[in-house]
Amino acid sequence: MSDGTALAGPDGALRCPWALSTPDYVTYHDEEWGRPVHGDDALFERLSLEAFQSGLSWITILRRRPGFRTAFADFTIASVAAFTDEDRERLLADAGIIRNRAKIDATLANARVLAEWAPGELDTLIWSHAPDPATRPAPGTLADVPAVTDESTALSKALKKKGLRFVGPTTAYALMQACGLVNDHLKTCVSR
Repeated sequence: MSDGTALAGPDGALRCPWALSTPDYVTYHDEEWGRPVHGDDALFERLSLEAFQSGLSWITILRRRPGFRTAFADFTIASVAAFTDEDRERLLADAGIIRNRAKIDATLANARVLAEWAPGELDTLIWSHAPDPATRPAPGTLADVPAVTDESTALSKALKKKGLRFVGPTTAYALMQACGLVNDHLKTCVSR
């Protein structure tokens, strides 16, 4: 049992303890989580997956990500925005994704909203809420990692004001972590 500090992984390197429960998490932690993500489609994917994760374990989403990518046309905003009622019904029947009606509807609605934005506008809006790294000390334990911050609350409000759904402050903070707006790898973690 971890006290929330970094633990030695299979290779002996210290990692955030959440990353050690499955090989999928080790790979995600080491290669993706906390690394900067740019581009409207890439950020739409992360935003959508974080919304689908709400109330579920991230490993559930991570293991279904290939299915999500297939079902949602690789999260290309223009393609998802053009989905029809038949596509919606297909998604609701797709066992390769989470078949939550409200989350599917939010993803489709968000794509339609984002399709009206200028290229780069989503990227600019999200990254404008990145806090100054100099003001954020490296967390020593998991207890030092917040679930919500002033910045994530502001990002959530900005996204909602622009018409996006399923983007509460906790989801916004998870997006900020996953996309490298904040670095919540523990102080002694190999990925820091």
